Amino acid sequence: MGKLVVSLDGVVIKEVQITKDKTTLGRRPYNDIVIDNLAVSGEHAVLQMVGSDVFIEDLNSTNGTYINGKAVKKQLLAHNDTVEIGKYKIKYLVEDGVDYEKTMIMKPGTAAPAGASAERATFAHTAPASVNSGFGSLNASPGGAAIKVLNGAAAGREVMLTKVVTTVGKPGVQVASITKRPGGYVLAHVEGMAKPTVNGSQLAGESAQLRNGDVIELAGTQMQFIQL
Repeated sequence: MGKLVVSLDGVVIKEVQITKDKTTLGRRPYNDIVIDNLAVSGEHAVLQMVGSDVFIEDLNSTNGTYINGKAVKKQLLAHNDTVEIGKYKIKYLVEDGVDYEKTMIMKPGTAAPAGASAERATFAHTAPASVNSGFGSLNASPGGAAIKVLNGAAAGREVMLTKVVTTVGKPGVQVASITKRPGGYVLAHVEGMAKPTVNGSQLAGESAQLRNGDVIELAGTQMQFIQL
């Protein structure tokens, strides 16, 4: 489980456990995390919990939301990330000691580097399979799976889905997550105006069960889901 440590000028003001699917942050008193400062908008940002992942999204605030010094619209938080809002700093910490491992982002026309499954990327990471993400015991989940890139410079490359959650896509354009659950693998829409397609059809809801051979397309990249 994650928590947020809010500080100002190096002094910790509050600590907040992330327990809800959505946690709002802003100056108005009805927010889950209230920061009473004029640099903070009334409804500044929202934290969304998807499985074991936590995303932060700026709600068109006046002064913006920054992560590790970089302005963001929506981004996946990693352990030890620092969210900056005005003069306030909010440290995101994963309390169960999980050491998140980064994975690559599929980008059309870009060759994937060697050892790409450990490549550090801004928006994509995987969580270890031993994590309890609320879907039951994930150690007893189905056999392994992989995604194979079908087009672009990285065509033919396979990425093993060895972790609980693998996030793929192009930040700011289209991003999806593949979550390993006891009943199989589930594709979920994370970011982008358009939802990803599976076998040529756009997701009807926010997520869909994947089957062996399914072809996923997002951000111009086609990937085939392979159940091993």
